[in-house]
Order: sequence, then structure tokens, then C-alpha cells
Amino acid sequence: MKIAKFGGSSVATWEQIEKVFQIVVSDSERKIIVVSAPGKRFPDDIKITDLLIVCGQKAIRGEDYSDAFHQVIKRYSEIANGLGLSSSLIDEISLNIELTLTRDHANQTRFMDAVMACGEDNCARLVANYFQLKEINAHYINPGEAGLYVTNEPGQAQVLPKSYPLIYELRKKSGILVFPGFFGYSEEGDIVTFSRSGSDITGSVVANGVKANLYENFTDVDAVYSVNPTIIQNPKEIKELTYREMRELSYAGFNVFHDEALIPAFEAGIPVNIKNTNNPSAPGTRIVKERKLLNGPLIGIASDNGFCSIYISKYLMNREIGFGRKLLQILEDFKISYEHQPSGIDDISVIIRQNQLSNELEVQIIERIKNELNPDHVVIERNLALIMLVGEGMRHNVGTTARASKALADASINIEMINQGSSEVSMMFGVKASDEKKAVKVIYEEFFSKVSSK
Repeated sequence: MKIAKFGGSSVATWEQIEKVFQIVVSDSERKIIVVSAPGKRFPDDIKITDLLIVCGQKAIRGEDYSDAFHQVIKRYSEIANGLGLSSSLIDEISLNIELTLTRDHANQTRFMDAVMACGEDNCARLVANYFQLKEINAHYINPGEAGLYVTNEPGQAQVLPKSYPLIYELRKKSGILVFPGFFGYSEEGDIVTFSRSGSDITGSVVANGVKANLYENFTDVDAVYSVNPTIIQNPKEIKELTYREMRELSYAGFNVFHDEALIPAFEAGIPVNIKNTNNPSAPGTRIVKERKLLNGPLIGIASDNGFCSIYISKYLMNREIGFGRKLLQILEDFKISYEHQPSGIDDISVIIRQNQLSNELEVQIIERIKNELNPDHVVIERNLALIMLVGEGMRHNVGTTARASKALADASINIEMINQGSSEVSMMFGVKASDEKKAVKVIYEEFFSKVSSK
């Protein structure tokens, strides 16, 4: 059995859903498909999920949301009409969304989760109807009916272990099952969503639950590339990489795959194949537990910006028991999460997402650090980018850090920090955000073949 997940670009128009149909019926092993909400049809388009968010926010404020609501229904209508589906289906979708928007919204986060889930849920109903129109034995499956139970954390749901044996029962159902992504149900019966792009998580969870032999993730690219193709022209395609490598790349800025989505597939030992809905014959990229190391130390380079560092130095810091714990406690008190914590004998840096740190919070945090930790220096540096070098081969190759550092130095790019991942499959360089693209280019040219870059 194969589980096939189709992203927003794959269901954005009726023409795309026709491609989905052809892909699914071309392989009898594709028994369950997971769909996202319709995404962008062109670069400046608005995703249905974003339109639903506008509706929900206006409903909470008691404002007129009819314009955004009609845009949502128009999108579904265009898809349904193009596929030759009955107008009664659109009436059902319209009523379903309207009822959701008019429900009690005293608990705003729970209300917004229910509103946002309408995008995937109604897309799954629409796709199942189209398969039935084409005389295919297909059924819409609600996540609650399937037993997809999640933690009661709106927008950040985690799958509960009891879900997996319940989902396994889907194997007994006949025909093709169409499953909406992005949300599950709490034990109290409320809709709870995963983080954005969470349909990837749903696909991985379902693959684990039914013990599939392959999880196919269909998107709009032929493969995962070794670097962002908007930075490097015609970058090298990655044919195969490990779960750990893909997770590191996803976390550090690769948008092809949700960074949390690999965990259920990894735990079940299920390989993942990223493929292109628009070019399904392309082999795509396989994500596996282990691979042969044939391509040098690196498999890919990722980057992300919007970070800042809190740098603290104090003589003999290493002898002061509890220093790091006290520092992190200060951040926890301000409800700030951290990304990395590179340290030395007399200094430590904590890397955080910059959007967590307002100017007011910065003043308060510095004051507490000075009062409670008595450091020699405290400096907060904003507008940083993190460049992540990823590859299982780094564990077996000497000199990777030196090569990357020299490439950056030769390009006159100052390294703000270096952090080696404990898994030994990743290495992070911090640079000024203004140097992000230049840094990626020079490191790519050092470790991969010379290419012309934008």
C-alpha cells in the first residue's frame, strides 16, 4: 500500500485535480490519498486557507466577512464546475463553512482551528466526489472517523499514540480513501490543527498507521535540490537522502517538506518519495533511513534569516554551576524559545527567532541577565541568517569546517558564529542577513560543481 499526499499546488485548480486523479488510478497500490486545501494558482494568488483566516478573524471581531467568504466559495465553484460536479456539492461546502463561521467563538484559538480546517476538509469531499463521478470506488474519510486523535494544542497538535492502531483499521475499507490533511480531533471531540503545512504530517501519520510500504509526497518540483534554486541556477538534484538530512534541511529553510512530518514515517521505517504532480514520471527524491555516501561530505545547503543572538561573556563561566540553566530560565520566564546554544569556556550565545524579541523585551532581558548572572558583557545582535550545511558524509570527512570557513573568508563574509550539530550531520554558520545569499553561493561552489548563479 502507498499513501499519496497532494499539496496545495496539486489541488489548486480543476486541471490539477484531474492530474491527481490520473496519478492515483495509474497505480493500484495508491489506496489512500491525503489532500491539502487549494493553494495558489499563480504567484500573487491567495491560498484558500489564508482567505478562511480572514473570514475567521473578521467573524471574531463581529465584522462583515462576506467578501472573503465569497472568494472561497468562488474558488471551490470554479474547481467543481471544471470537473463537472453537481452544484449541490458547492451548496454543501458553502453551508459547511458558513456553519463553522457562525459557531461560538468564545475560545478564539479553537474557533480558528475549526475555520482553517474547512480548507482541507472540503477539498477532500470535492476530490472524493470527482473520483465517484469517474466511477471509481472512492470515499471521503473524516479524521475523527479514522481515529486521528491529537493533543489539545490548537495550531501545534501532536498525534496521540492511540491513533495508530485505529488508523490501521482503514486497511479494511474498500476503494480509494480521500483523507483531509492538517487536522485531527482532541479526545474531547474538538478539531485541532497541526502547524501550517501540516498536511505533510497527516500523510506521514496515516502512512505509519496503515503500515504503508511507501509514502509519496506530491508537490510542484521534480526533486529536492541541494540548494535553493532561487539562489543558484540549475542546482544539483538530490536523488536520495536520509531522514536526518531532510529534517535538518527542512528546519533550516527547505520548504519542500514540513520538518516535523518525517518523524512518524521514520519511526515506522517507511521510505518517503517526493514527486512532482506536474511530472509524475520523474523519479523524484527518496528519503530513507540509510544511504550510500557517494557524493562527498554535503548533501545540501539551506539558509534562513530572521534570527538574533544573545551573546554573554563571563570569565570562568565554565566553573559556575547552573549558569546555562539560569540563562534559559530567564528566557522561559519571557516565553521565548531558543534555536541554538553555541558556547565556549567563557562565553555563550543563545540564538532565537528575532520576532520573539521586541525592543521592550530586549531591555528587560538584558537587565535580568545583568542582575542575576553578573556577566562581563551582554550583547544582542539582530538581523542574522543561519547557513546550514547538511550531510551524513561529514561524519567521515575531515576538513569540512575549514573548507567552508575559507570559502566565506575569501568572499569577505564575517562568521558571527559556528555550531556543529550533535548528530554530526549538520553544521551551522551564522552570518549577517545581508550576506545570506552570497554565503550560500560561495559554499555551494566550494562543495559542489561550479555553476552560474543569479
